[in-house]
Amino acid sequence: MYTYSITFSCISPQGSALIYLKGPKFLIYVSGALSMWGDRMWHFAISVFLIELYGRNLLLTAVFGLVVAGSVLLLGALIGDWVDRNPRNRVAHASLFIQNISVTVCSVVLMLVFLYKQRIEAIWDGWLTVVCYTVVIVLADVANLASTALTIAIQRDWIVVITGYNRGHLAGMNATMRRIDQVTNILAPLAVGQVMTLASNVVGCGFILGWNLVSLIVEFFFLSRVYRIVPTLYFTDYYDMTCAEQNLKEITNLPLCFRRFRWLVSTCKEGWKAYYRQPVFLAGMGLAFLYTTVLGFDCITTGYAYTQGISGSLLSLLMGVSAITGLMGTVMFTRLRKTYGLVNTGIISSCIHLGCLLLCVCSVFAPGSPMDLSFQRQKHTYPLRGGSNQPLLPDRSSIHWTNNTVLFENVPSGTVPESYISIILLFLGVITARIGLWSFDLTVTQLLQENICESERGVVNGVQSSMNYLMDLLHFIMVISAPQPQHFGILVIISVLFITTGHTMYFLYAHKTLKALYFLCIPNTKSNE
Repeated sequence: MYTYSITFSCISPQGSALIYLKGPKFLIYVSGALSMWGDRMWHFAISVFLIELYGRNLLLTAVFGLVVAGSVLLLGALIGDWVDRNPRNRVAHASLFIQNISVTVCSVVLMLVFLYKQRIEAIWDGWLTVVCYTVVIVLADVANLASTALTIAIQRDWIVVITGYNRGHLAGMNATMRRIDQVTNILAPLAVGQVMTLASNVVGCGFILGWNLVSLIVEFFFLSRVYRIVPTLYFTDYYDMTCAEQNLKEITNLPLCFRRFRWLVSTCKEGWKAYYRQPVFLAGMGLAFLYTTVLGFDCITTGYAYTQGISGSLLSLLMGVSAITGLMGTVMFTRLRKTYGLVNTGIISSCIHLGCLLLCVCSVFAPGSPMDLSFQRQKHTYPLRGGSNQPLLPDRSSIHWTNNTVLFENVPSGTVPESYISIILLFLGVITARIGLWSFDLTVTQLLQENICESERGVVNGVQSSMNYLMDLLHFIMVISAPQPQHFGILVIISVLFITTGHTMYFLYAHKTLKALYFLCIPNTKSNE
């Protein structure tokens, strides 16, 4: 097998730096940073745009969230299969082009709607407005699907090949990509938010449009260069595509459209079967269960904090601290993996994650907790406003996904808690738990990279994305069932139960794996006798 390597002999520090800057790792980092920055800006901005367009109502954002989650849930296996069946450079270029052009066209439509909203509403008795909203949602959904394909291709396949299947180098690249993701997750929404605040939504759309066009050119060039300078990417690139054609030809009695539909259904079915038979199935399922939680800096926890008297400035500070602990988790992952091995790193990370979340459970019963198990109509209502928002859609490389965030108004008089012990314990648990959370996420990510054969790498990761979206939808259903701040404690307990179940699945996987390794290391004494 061909592997990418560079021999350093008598090279000056300046020469080494130049080689690194021209090398595939640096190019992947820069390309990933540009892509993540664009994603974060877009995910933040689209939530604000949809609320502004629909009179600061949540209907469009709710429809958008359901469309996006449903499309990935249904098409995840097909996206992964498409990644597997096509050359790597074609997949990367097509995904990159579709994603950026969809966002660009969507930005143009949004600019026109903002500029001529009143005229558009007067055409076709308002139906042109519905058409515009539909176009925006469809284009944004297509961009998300393309981004999912690009993430699977680059972060689940290219990185494995670039590192020459070296586990240490792979862990380093995974951790670096996650650190880039953490930083962009804070700075990118802040940047586009400032543009929208200081200028206007139209200028914000133009800023995103320009970024995507420039990013498209740079990423296209960088990924093309990586593909050229890493021989393994194209020597192992070509997948036998005759199987799909043969499957279509076998069903000769049906029209072509029905044959293709049957093939699509069969592909999805085979993708889920492939996911189930993977040796790391339990580890992947364990990761998916961690998405059913309200214990993150999303709209639910943020809104709850507002009802407990926490100011917006303090919340921003807490989000910054949580980002630092997330970065600490990536550092801990690399050191634990090097010292104890990958499987044991997952066990240690799980224990740290669960131990920190016990603080959140304690917060439910601590002084100041508004916990009330009666589901009667509450005395206080909290009006919503549409000015403060956070990302609508998932952070594809992270654990916690968020839908639209509409923070509560300033806390009404008489609703400030008697004690802040409960809310302090809650955020102390959420923030510290991110150390174990990100270390565990990186562990499972690398297990999926190492243990899935190359021909199934795309489809299995596509199904993993579908599982993540499915479990994330469950957590929003939980919130809909118990939306009041007085019931937030119930959501905390349910979230910890789901997370515990996920880690239990990983423990079962780890026990099975370590047991197999143990027996492999025991010499066969009977044969020696």
